Amino acid sequence: MTRVLLVCTGNICRSPLAEALLRRELELRGEDGMGVSSAGTGAWEGAPASEGAYLVGLEHGLDLSTHRARLLTRDVVRDADIILTMARHHRARVQELGGEGRTYVLGEYVGITGPDAEVADPFGSDLEVYRDTCEQLEKLTQKAVERLMEEESDADRRE
Repeated sequence: MTRVLLVCTGNICRSPLAEALLRRELELRGEDGMGVSSAGTGAWEGAPASEGAYLVGLEHGLDLSTHRARLLTRDVVRDADIILTMARHHRARVQELGGEGRTYVLGEYVGITGPDAEVADPFGSDLEVYRDTCEQLEKLTQKAVERLMEEESDADRRE
């Protein structure tokens, strides 16, 4: 089973939304061979999703009520097969913890270059900013699932 890890800063806004969106996209495509989780480079262990992420999640049919923040550690990195980060500084931290060679900025993973490859942190912003973030993540996770499934089927053919 491929284990995908999504990483942001606090693990209360972007990565929980991305995790829920990625899971939903995998389910819609009937893909059950992937595990999805999230963590934050500066997470306060056990914190719930931010109010903005929770409310915008509900608007998109996602339930973040049981989400609890998890701190990114060397063990969390070791247990993931592919790690998708929201920004380049998250990728740098993941690589410091041993994620070299399997860590990508989410936007870059799906072919976006430059500053648009990063997902800005909506924390502390109004709901409109959270909505924009969620829509951006929805597009990125759909493209990421396409690539993940393609890579998994390529790996299956090689075995």
